[in-house]
Amino acid sequence: MTITNGAAPALRSHDELRALAEAGAAELGEASPEAVVAWVAANFRVDAVAVACSMADAALPHLVAQQLPGVDVLFLETGYHFTETLVTRDEVARALEVRVVDVLPEQTVAEQDAEFGAELFARDPGLCCARRKVAPLQKALTGYEVWFTGVRREEAPTRANTPLIAWDERNGLVKVNPVAAWSFDDLLGYVAAHAVPVNLLMSNGYPSIGCAPCTQPVAEGDDPRAGRWAGIAKTECGLHL
Repeated sequence: MTITNGAAPALRSHDELRALAEAGAAELGEASPEAVVAWVAANFRVDAVAVACSMADAALPHLVAQQLPGVDVLFLETGYHFTETLVTRDEVARALEVRVVDVLPEQTVAEQDAEFGAELFARDPGLCCARRKVAPLQKALTGYEVWFTGVRREEAPTRANTPLIAWDERNGLVKVNPVAAWSFDDLLGYVAAHAVPVNLLMSNGYPSIGCAPCTQPVAEGDDPRAGRWAGIAKTECGLHL
């Protein structure tokens, strides 16, 4: 790749990245999370890699940073987070060898309220997520070739067939889900074994944590995502559709 005036190398084309994703999926099959991260480290520059993290826990940033120190961790700062989530974000930035990047919507909550009315999340949660999560992330990802997510197959029926590596057509880059095969117990085991930061809400009935107005605690034994948009048909914010 050609570097001009000290700039970072240009991102590879969609065709190149799509072919790389297909080759990686075929090569790795159902490999361990560590092997998946190793494949990314061998095929991508660290400045072309992003880790998406909701700050429910830091298992994924920790896992990736072991082989890609200094990696960017993207946090969607929607303006609606629990205080505990923001505390976890700050702890991740302090404790791990990563660079936490706050990804902001185009509008503040006040500006959105002025245009759409207060509490858009209650009246049209799909539009609220699209404006405060999906569109900002899509814009942020344009500077990368690959992104890691913490999606796990057991979380919901919509995630049951999540591959470890895939081409993300909507966002135009490789999508890697190294912990897709993990159970919730596997996640907790990793957190405990490596003493990584974890959101205090996780131990108070919140196995899945999103924006405060749209997240409730979950009864023991219930679906881990039952507390997200409880009482309506919505089950995904749209980031992983």
